[in-house]
Amino acid sequence: MRSPGVGVNMLRREFIGLVGGAATSWPLVSRAQPTSGPRRIGVLIPVGADSLSAQAYLAAFLQRLAQLGWTDGGNVRIDLRWGGANIDEIRTYAKELVALAPDVILTGATSLTSLRQATHTIPIVFVLVVDPVGTAHVDTLSRPGGNATGFMQFEYSLAGKWLELLKEVAPGIKRAAVLRDAATPAGIGQFAVVQAVAPSMGIEVSAINVNDAAEIERRLAAFARIPDGGLIVTASALSVVQLGLIVELAARYKLPAIYFERYFATGGGLISFGADFADQYWQAAGYVDRILRGEKPADLPVQAPTKYQMVVNLKTAKALGLIVPPSVLARADEVIE
Repeated sequence: MRSPGVGVNMLRREFIGLVGGAATSWPLVSRAQPTSGPRRIGVLIPVGADSLSAQAYLAAFLQRLAQLGWTDGGNVRIDLRWGGANIDEIRTYAKELVALAPDVILTGATSLTSLRQATHTIPIVFVLVVDPVGTAHVDTLSRPGGNATGFMQFEYSLAGKWLELLKEVAPGIKRAAVLRDAATPAGIGQFAVVQAVAPSMGIEVSAINVNDAAEIERRLAAFARIPDGGLIVTASALSVVQLGLIVELAARYKLPAIYFERYFATGGGLISFGADFADQYWQAAGYVDRILRGEKPADLPVQAPTKYQMVVNLKTAKALGLIVPPSVLARADEVIE
């Protein structure tokens, strides 16, 4: 159920452009390489292969790997699995990759638990994990201590900023629906932060779980029957899977919405604010390189995001009858006319 306004063609052009640019900018650097046979990298991405945003992030990872001297089919073999945000598939693929005995595995937040259950020895580099200490994936951020390290998606406090920014763009909202994955600590934690800051802004918040498309449609339709509502889409693989549907429903019910990731805004959503996910995959390639050259994940500190992005879609704002304040436009990294 993806409407023409969701911007699929634009997403596809962005992805093709990124991959095309990567293909022409992957010169091999002159670095010492292992003298044994090809190394092996497992990659488990917890969304479907039809996710154009995930494909773009994978392209950033591969581009950086090539710049560091690693090429698939040359001195390294990459075994890729797409999880489709389905926990049973993710568990199956985690076991498959571990059985292949790769030198290192790259994975996202939703699939990290399954991989950690499958192996305590194979090095794992993770991306987009909200709370790796609280979920017991690492001992501390500075000294992970086990077989996993990587890059945090953001701190929980960012969830409060989503509500603040949404109120700034749509000052008339009095209610906010918060889409979350209640099956993960991150989903629960993000909602808790929004819930904590809401009273100070006079906003009533309610949670909508993103278990499946039918529930999202049913709950958003019920929420939209009362006026002055807005929408916050928190970070989860399930939200990425339902990107087109969520953006379409927000437009259908005239709900001002803020999203955690730029592809929602470039795909027709009102505004997004969050970490630069492509940069995380880019940096993750650096950690994979270091592990392939002998360093241990236990000694590589978990890193917080260094780049954040705000994208504002003025076309969507106009359709909603909103005037985006100049103060917001001045802070935006990208404005879609």
